[in-house]
Amino acid sequence: MSQNGNKLNKEVSLLNIKSNIIIKQIAKNLEEIKFLQIIRYNKKIQNRVNKTLNYYKDLSTIRIEIIPVKNEYGTFINCEDYNNYHIYFNDNEKEIKRNSIEAFEKVSKINVIIDYKIKSLKELFMGCECIEKINFTNFRRKDITDMSYIFYGCSSIKQIVLNNFLTDNVTNMSYMFYGCSLLENLDLSKFKTENVTNMSHMFHECEKLKELNISNFKTINVIDMSFMFKSCRLLSLLNISNFNTCKVTNMSFMFKECASLEELFAPDFNTDNVAYKIGMFNECSLKIRQN
Repeated sequence: MSQNGNKLNKEVSLLNIKSNIIIKQIAKNLEEIKFLQIIRYNKKIQNRVNKTLNYYKDLSTIRIEIIPVKNEYGTFINCEDYNNYHIYFNDNEKEIKRNSIEAFEKVSKINVIIDYKIKSLKELFMGCECIEKINFTNFRRKDITDMSYIFYGCSSIKQIVLNNFLTDNVTNMSYMFYGCSLLENLDLSKFKTENVTNMSHMFHECEKLKELNISNFKTINVIDMSFMFKSCRLLSLLNISNFNTCKVTNMSFMFKECASLEELFAPDFNTDNVAYKIGMFNECSLKIRQN
């Protein structure tokens, strides 16, 4: 029998094990996400390991609370596979099988639960102009690798709460907040960016952004930072003290039109390998502080 067949038999046979001790031992040795896939809908095993279904849902899913713009219609999330996206309006228990709201609907809150099978959040809210606030209430997943374009063009959004956001294995953050033109504050101090290679256009056209906390960004593997802060017109101070730019090859238009930027704290701002620097500081006058 194939290796996959053996694995399947082991997982199926697990359902018939009666010993609580054996089940708990298996749970301890298996990766939590794999164990979850086996027992997720098996209440007997859940009872034996003294864990509820809600515990495993919380562990495996991403929970998002979305506040839409009042009396606005349009798309609030980009998803096609409704098996892995579970959507509820106004704390109603009835699941909604669509990704848009109508103007006549009185929707004040949208709860979205994203299943553990989703591995990429690319373009998740791209062009969703009817969102005013997004709160990631639960984000324990560490296997997401792509967050590019996730908030691209969210021109009505005023607040994004990312305190529980895990980015351990993300490699692409390009265009992440592009065009979030009403966003004034953004705290990304808990972001882990050691594996990110692309940050191009990340904050491009965040025109009202006044406070941006990226002080803990580690950029040892980033190659592209082009247009990263372009048109952040109200940003006056930027702390990039943890930036390591030794691998960056493209910084074109990185700070272009950052008209209010007066001071840049960048002690390790190395441009030795940068091949493209065109327009890097166009239309901005700032002082780079390296100590």
